[in-house]
Amino acid sequence: MSKTWKAGVLLIAALVGISVVSVHFGWHGQLYAHWHNSWYGNQAPDKNIWLPDYKVAIDGKPIPGITDISGIAYDPEHDRFLGITNGVPMEILALTRDGDLLERYPLIGFQDTEGIAYMGKGRVVIVDERLQRLHIFTLPDTPGPIRAEQTQSLAIEINLSEHNKGFEGVTYDPANDRIFAIKERDPRQLYSVTGMLGSIGNQMQIRIKDLTTWVDRSVFSKDLSEGYYDPRTGHLLLLSEQSSNLTELDQQGNFVSILSLRALAGDLKHTLPQAEGMTMDSAGELYIVSEPNLFYRFTQSKAGLSASAEKH
Repeated sequence: MSKTWKAGVLLIAALVGISVVSVHFGWHGQLYAHWHNSWYGNQAPDKNIWLPDYKVAIDGKPIPGITDISGIAYDPEHDRFLGITNGVPMEILALTRDGDLLERYPLIGFQDTEGIAYMGKGRVVIVDERLQRLHIFTLPDTPGPIRAEQTQSLAIEINLSEHNKGFEGVTYDPANDRIFAIKERDPRQLYSVTGMLGSIGNQMQIRIKDLTTWVDRSVFSKDLSEGYYDPRTGHLLLLSEQSSNLTELDQQGNFVSILSLRALAGDLKHTLPQAEGMTMDSAGELYIVSEPNLFYRFTQSKAGLSASAEKH
């Protein structure tokens, strides 16, 4: 690479960086994030998820009979996925790895269910966007209705919105009994709630922490629609519906990598129309659901897997 060409690239990067400071969630910031990944590469293959290595394996498979799917979580104990809808009817869905419908759990008395996370031993946490409320409960042994008044709940009524821009996503860190609650926009916000599961039936010791600075400095998107905490790396993935991308943050909330969900930027046939929910399974495969009823699976490319294997 010539010195002149390299200097030109660095100048462009600097100008993009300046744009990031003022409009970091716009296209300038997204361009900078993709450039950063291409320029520096994966600096810690043994520690990062590294989203650029992921390629689509199931591209927008419809789930028949479902509308308004808004979240998804992996249940390792049953090797299945739990989806959640916010339309009529609101319900939790049990799905196979290929996105086939297994079971339905009707949700009664909730207002606007958006995100879902699996907490272990049949317990889940779901988020009600309009009320900015977290609900924890145990799924019944056989599919049946779940009533809001029978759950344990916590409301975080901060920056309440009258325009349906409240908590959109939720994910769980089992090692630290920590829930991440994700607010969509105006403003985009991220909170951690520690000790909620451990406080049920015991002495209450709940800690709520505002982690919005992570989003402000490291997430280049217009909104936040879902998140996933990866217990293998301790990293957090944050999904954006409006910007059609997925961002990886490290344990301190620093930017690590980004994946575009636009057709022109990768191997998707069509841009995800409305990416609402995402999760990963125990093998590290990535799953995204998009309204109204589309199911996607992404697998790590052979190059990425080879690099990871060499590190181990």
